[in-house]
Amino acid sequence: MSAVETSGGELEVAAMCRSLELSRASLYRRYRPAAPRLPRPARAKHPRALDPAERQRVLDILHDERFRDLPPAQIHASLLEQQSYLCSPRTMYRILAQADEIRERRDQLRHPHYSRPELLATAPNQVWSWDITKLKSSAKWVYFQLYVILDIFSRYVVGFMVARGESARLAERLIQETCSKQDIAKGQLTIHADRGSAMTSKTVAQLFADLGIEPSHSRPHVSNDNPFSESHFRTLKYRPEFPERFLSFEHAREVCRELFAWYNHQHHHSSLAWLTPAVVHHGGAERALEARHRARLAAYAAHPERFVNGPPKRERLPQAVWINPPQKTTRQAVPGSTIISPDSPEVIPIRSSYEPYPMSRLQIVSSPTVPH
Repeated sequence: MSAVETSGGELEVAAMCRSLELSRASLYRRYRPAAPRLPRPARAKHPRALDPAERQRVLDILHDERFRDLPPAQIHASLLEQQSYLCSPRTMYRILAQADEIRERRDQLRHPHYSRPELLATAPNQVWSWDITKLKSSAKWVYFQLYVILDIFSRYVVGFMVARGESARLAERLIQETCSKQDIAKGQLTIHADRGSAMTSKTVAQLFADLGIEPSHSRPHVSNDNPFSESHFRTLKYRPEFPERFLSFEHAREVCRELFAWYNHQHHHSSLAWLTPAVVHHGGAERALEARHRARLAAYAAHPERFVNGPPKRERLPQAVWINPPQKTTRQAVPGSTIISPDSPEVIPIRSSYEPYPMSRLQIVSSPTVPH
C-alpha cells in the first residue's frame, strides 16, 4: 500500500501523514487487515530426549526403597557400579521436578515476626529503658557489667548498678529497688529493653507481672529500637573522666557514681531544651525555662540591637517522647505534638486516638523528636 484513495485523488501516504501529524505505522495498522496468526507448530522432539517409557523407568528407580532417601548424584553413581546407565543426574532432577517431587530436605530456620515497638512518654516515670554494657578491667578479658535504667522522657538515670557479671537475679533486684524508690504504681510504667538473656529471663518477667509493669523488647538485631540507652552509653563513655580500663571493682563503682551524678544534675541535655535531667524529672522544667526567658528579656531590653531576630522567644520542653513514632499520613499527626488553629490563638494538643483533624484549618507547629 503506497497511497490512500480520497475524494481529491491520490495523495502520497508520507505527505498525508506529515500533514496530519500521524505516524504511517498507525495508518497501516488501521487500514491494512491483520494477517491471521497461524497456530504454532508442535515442538519437535529432541533426538536426545527420553521417551515416556524411559522417563517412567527412571522415576520408578528413584522411587525404589534403596534410593528414595538418596540424591540423584549418589543414585547415578550406584547405578554405574551396577553397570546400569539410565540418564545423567541433571535429567533425574528434571524428571523429579516435573513430577513435583523436588523440595528442600533440610530443616530451614524460620524467624518469627517481631512487631515494631511504639512507646510514648508524656511525663516522667511512664517509660523506662534499661540496658547492660561492659566495662574493661585492668586484667585482659575480664569485664565488669554496668546496669543502667533511664527514663526516656527526662533522660534521668533512675537506677544503676555495677556487677561482676550479668545475672537475671541482679537485674530483678535493681528494677525492684528502683521502682520502690520512684513510687511506681501498678499499671503506670512500661520498661523497654533489648533481647539479652537477663532482659528476657523468666525471673524479670515474673517481677514485671507482680509489679504491674508492661514489658517491651526491641526487635532482634535492630539497635534503633533502644536508642536512648545506646545514646546514653555513648555520652557516658566519651567523658574525659571515663577511664579506658578500671583498676578494680571498687574503682568502677566510684567512677560510675560520680559520672551519673554529673549526668543527672550537671549535664545540660540538647533534647531537653538544654535543661538537666534532674530538673525535668522532678518537675522544675517550667520554672527553669521561665527564669531563662526573663534573663533573655532583660538582656533584650538593655540591648535590643544585639538581637537580630527580634525579641527572644520562650523555650518549650518537648511534650512527648517516642520510641519508634508511628508513621504519619497527610491527615494525621503524632499524638503529643501541638497544633494551632488560625481562628483562635490557643494551642490544641493532638489526641492519642488518631482521629484526624480538619488539616485545612490547622497547621502543625511542633512535634516530638527522638535523637539518633
